[in-house]
Amino acid sequence: MKDLNAFSLEGKVALVTGASYGIGFAIASAMAKAGATIVFNDIKQELVDKGIAAYQEAGIKAHGYVCNVCDEDAVNAMVAQIEKEVGVIDVLVNNAGIIKRIPMIEMSAADFRQVIDVDLNAPFIVAKAVIPSMIKKGGGKIINICSMMSEFGRETVSAYAAAKGGLKMLTRNIASEYGEYNIQCNGIGPGYIATPQTAPLREVQPDGSRHPFDQFIIAKTPAGRWGEAEDLGGPAVFLASEASNFVNGLILYVDGGIHAYIGKQPS
Repeated sequence: MKDLNAFSLEGKVALVTGASYGIGFAIASAMAKAGATIVFNDIKQELVDKGIAAYQEAGIKAHGYVCNVCDEDAVNAMVAQIEKEVGVIDVLVNNAGIIKRIPMIEMSAADFRQVIDVDLNAPFIVAKAVIPSMIKKGGGKIINICSMMSEFGRETVSAYAAAKGGLKMLTRNIASEYGEYNIQCNGIGPGYIATPQTAPLREVQPDGSRHPFDQFIIAKTPAGRWGEAEDLGGPAVFLASEASNFVNGLILYVDGGIHAYIGKQPS
């Protein structure tokens, strides 16, 4: 690397799935600031419209598409439309995902399959759709949003942990299978991030104390705080840029140090 220009995404088209808000929006916004043209999808027009408005408010021109990433035909059609209207996708961020917090023996097989479909099958489908054009263009970047549950288990998240563990291995396999075509596939494993979805776990209790889960996360995190969605922007830009051209098959955990820490001794 000769200079910081290696981190630039100027001239790159980045597709971030499910990026109307939250982590996906933060990652796409960081990539836009690094010069990328942003394309995103969501499952409903209403969400796409809200996303477009949020990007406009941030001074970002983004291209939004309605697409169910679990539908292979719909994904293929979206990718073809993006290539026609915006350009070949240089960077794919598989961000769209769901979680169902249900004890395993109470979870239906249908609910389990739905989580696997969105969190594992969909990244396979979207990556499969963009790889051929990346090969023709001479390279590309794929970033899968994994999780700490790619490594750890925890109560009530059997489907999510199974899907994210599978996504970790899909990431490594894409790197192994397509590295020779100058395609780098890496993952980001966010720690506990302060988003609207996790807001109930951070609410102050009636007696003024912190939520028990909030206390647990703070105690387990050397940084002593929840992550912010913006904390994922820098790592995502790095993995999308030429600065990471010899980084392949890595899961980068952005977790404030949880993986390195055994936790505080009880007082």
